[in-house]
Amino acid sequence: MTANLVNSSPAIFRLSALIRITLLSLYVALTVPLPFLAQVTNAPVPPILLWLGISIGLVALYAALTERVIVDDQGIQVAYPNWVPRFFRKGWLLTWAEVKQLKPRTTGQGGLVYYFLAQDGKAYLLPMRVAGFSRLVKLVQEKTGIDTTDVYPLAQPWMYLILLIFTLLLLLVDGWTISTALTQIH
Repeated sequence: MTANLVNSSPAIFRLSALIRITLLSLYVALTVPLPFLAQVTNAPVPPILLWLGISIGLVALYAALTERVIVDDQGIQVAYPNWVPRFFRKGWLLTWAEVKQLKPRTTGQGGLVYYFLAQDGKAYLLPMRVAGFSRLVKLVQEKTGIDTTDVYPLAQPWMYLILLIFTLLLLLVDGWTISTALTQIH
């Protein structure tokens, strides 16, 4: 009886911390120097407006990165916290009985993503950037009977690690840019 209770509890998969940190850092590195540069160059867009836009964008990016995948005995669900508006990120729910197959599709960059094809013909993207992706794929195979031995994540962790390293270098350049801009202002 204890084993059934363990199996019936949902498994929750969140976006990988490496991916979240990398994307948030990259966003900061690409946007934070802009208000300083706008002030130094007397750009037509006021720095306060840029700060407002950057702040809104940061919240939107963070909201998108709060995605979680919930797998239980009934199905698979992509969900977001209640504070994320549904018009921004809806999420979806698919019962195991509705899953017809897992179909690979080539991306524009030559990568491979997978979609759940439902009985009604709708397609649902298999989340591939979650921590514990191999466990997620194993659960999908257990629940659906679909062979997932050839299903791998789109991007490997080392790719995000390299992006994070270059982002940290960009942040150093940003620091120099901002300090130079501040000396120009005063």
